[in-house]
Amino acid sequence: MIAWLSERTPFPPLSTALAAPNGLLAAGGDLSPQRLVAAYARGIFPWYSDGQPILWWSPDPRMVLHVDAFRVSRSLRKRVQAGAFETRIDTAFRAVVTACARTPRPGQGGTWITPAMVDAYCELHRLGYAHSVESWRDGALVGGLYGVALGRVFFGESMFAHATDASKVALVTLVAHLQRLDVPLVDCQQETAHLASFGARPIPRAQFAMALSELIHSTAPPAGWRGERRAADAAADAGTRAS
Repeated sequence: MIAWLSERTPFPPLSTALAAPNGLLAAGGDLSPQRLVAAYARGIFPWYSDGQPILWWSPDPRMVLHVDAFRVSRSLRKRVQAGAFETRIDTAFRAVVTACARTPRPGQGGTWITPAMVDAYCELHRLGYAHSVESWRDGALVGGLYGVALGRVFFGESMFAHATDASKVALVTLVAHLQRLDVPLVDCQQETAHLASFGARPIPRAQFAMALSELIHSTAPPAGWRGERRAADAAADAGTRAS
């Protein structure tokens, strides 16, 4: 049985999360900035569909990407260096989140990015916690990703691509930016072969929670995010290795 949260109820211990479905910890509460920041600081995230209460998760194991283990294929590296897309940071946050919600995905009949979630993360963006990395071509947004930055961790939420490799180039740009900010860890939440191809791997939840305690010493919005960045410039800084 999981905990039911009121607006003021704190999250229960991670050890109380269910094994099936993996990581379901609590239900209820709200999507206020304070609640979301408190959740991410402990390795908890919301994930639910329209018609459901807010569901909070902390799966075990947890898929993470250590920035220094990031791998880029030679073909993707060439696309980045050729400037296939213009990449920007934080210039179209709501558009990225909306595109992530509307882009069809294999095996999914709907989206967990509900209108309430869109509004909640846009408020986190306004406060300096949530960020987007965008791929543009001929003035059109064709791919990107978004997530939450807290301490020295980036919590990835979702990505989309309307052009080949558009989201992958955004990911390369993100990792380059994290290297400049000395952010060593990306939370990928769920294990997928796609993320594994970039060097992400699952680790035990307890190990993930320990990493957060070492990397998040403040719940203030981290500095260094606002601005734009070209993909070619980011790739030059990335120091990633071809696989």
